[in-house]
Amino acid sequence: MPGAGARRRDANPARRAPATSAVEVRRSARRSRTVSAYREGDRTIVLIPARMSEAEEQRWVSVMLDKLAAQESKRVLGDTELAERAERLSAQYFEGRARPASVRWVTNQNTRWGSCTPTEGSIRLSHRLQGMPEYVVDYVLVHELAHLLVPGHGPRFWRLLDAYPRTERARGYLEGVVAADRLPHLPAARGE
Repeated sequence: MPGAGARRRDANPARRAPATSAVEVRRSARRSRTVSAYREGDRTIVLIPARMSEAEEQRWVSVMLDKLAAQESKRVLGDTELAERAERLSAQYFEGRARPASVRWVTNQNTRWGSCTPTEGSIRLSHRLQGMPEYVVDYVLVHELAHLLVPGHGPRFWRLLDAYPRTERARGYLEGVVAADRLPHLPAARGE
């Protein structure tokens, strides 16, 4: 609950909050100059001074979302955190029905983002995903979790993935990474 003199309101939820569904701006009369932001469940909370104009608010929300995304992209999850994340995603999107026996990072997948062996219940994610936005890693985890329920890529499988709201965005991101890797790497021009 915000302190006295603070005002709560939701900002545009579609604005660059990679792993969240909403942005909440909290204004405070006690806050004079600083702006801060943090994740709280599926929301991003941005704290700003009460005197800030709407235009300043929009600018600072954008700056703070970019800053949080940059921090999160640098954070590398360990295997234990990856398994915990898979458990939360299974609960959120598959009512906990997808139960992997193991979830881990691997360095031997250079042409796939992830793989799943349904008979063993094992999920492996390529180390190349480390440092990518959380919603992309979550998509690959949800994709592999869905394979625990439906082994192939038929219509039933894709209907399961429809539950994850950022499927198309994450797939587009990964397609862009693949396309960028295929571009010719030109030597830098002199003086750069």
